[in-house]
Amino acid sequence: MDIHEYQAKEILQKAGVGLPRGAVAFSAEQAVYAATELGGWRWVVKAQVHAGARGKAGGIKLCQTYHEVREAAEGMLGKTLVTHQTGPQGKPVQRVYVEVADPFEREFYLGFVLDRKEERVRVIASKEGGMEIEQIASEKPDSLIQVIVEPAVGMQQFEAREIAFKLGLNIKQVQSAVATILGCYRAFRDHDATMLEINPLVLTKDGRILALDAKMSFDDNAMFRQRKVADMHDPAQEDPREAQAAEHQLNYVGLDGTIGCIVNGAGLAMATMDMIKYAGGEPANFLDVGGGASAARVATAFRLVLSDKNVDAVLVNIFAGINRCDWVAEGIVQAVKETKIGVPLVVRLAGTNVEAGRKILRESGIDLYTAESLTEAAKLAVEVSQKHKTAA
Repeated sequence: MDIHEYQAKEILQKAGVGLPRGAVAFSAEQAVYAATELGGWRWVVKAQVHAGARGKAGGIKLCQTYHEVREAAEGMLGKTLVTHQTGPQGKPVQRVYVEVADPFEREFYLGFVLDRKEERVRVIASKEGGMEIEQIASEKPDSLIQVIVEPAVGMQQFEAREIAFKLGLNIKQVQSAVATILGCYRAFRDHDATMLEINPLVLTKDGRILALDAKMSFDDNAMFRQRKVADMHDPAQEDPREAQAAEHQLNYVGLDGTIGCIVNGAGLAMATMDMIKYAGGEPANFLDVGGGASAARVATAFRLVLSDKNVDAVLVNIFAGINRCDWVAEGIVQAVKETKIGVPLVVRLAGTNVEAGRKILRESGIDLYTAESLTEAAKLAVEVSQKHKTAA
């Protein structure tokens, strides 16, 4: 789960991380009022979306007057911001963050990520702030400073000092940087985060260390104990299909292909997508209906898949254990009757109550293709998808 910049900064502020003064606004009038309350001579108006590269897309504006603050907010609110991270569909801007633009001398990069291979928190820092970490790693790999945190003891002061000195800070500045780095680590650890990125972290002209930007992502499976973080969730920033799938306990991820997939089990779903690719096709989604999928959930899965206008065929691949093939078959029949599918349907059933499931499909009278194996089903799905595309 992702949150907005201003929400991440609320968490960091409570952890003792230095931040510029700022306030969130939902209208141009609120943005101007925020600027007057914050004081200062220059302000930055930032579109609040779950994506980076906002500046290049016009989502960050430096303003020197209240009139410019109003214009910047009006130009962002209610619009869709498109960056290279959002894709062509973009993200809606429903709020902006107004922040005092303190002058600074140097920019740094600071990030914390859950390294699943090492099963540790990895801290990454660089003297090259304001650049994406991928660009830093590609163009200036020698500038990367990395520390692996031992979970039994947590991040220690000597590790934070080591990072600060390698960033080229002096003794006085190191003290502030250590407090910032340790504060970020506590915020990361205590809130079950999987990623925390401050880019840029800056050194101001008066020697303060401030986080000018902040991004945080969290472990979805830990939200039951992080209710305050869960309440920060903004469904408007998600693919509406993924949000709808979450409401029905379905695991859905939209992709760019043309063959819709409805599968039970994450491993089988991945294998199904691989087989579609091997057969020459492109999967349109990852969708796991789970182990106890009812007919209603299967019908919901169909509606989600068919909401993608790029889908030219649907492949249902069920290997029933806890699940039952007759439940899935009933869901398929229900979905076809309720929804005008309009694309070829390929079904492969195996496992618990498979004969009962196949009987339901045979006697339903609906138009579909059946397959005995996953290989056969994937090849068939690609073939009928290409035929449907040609006919259209």
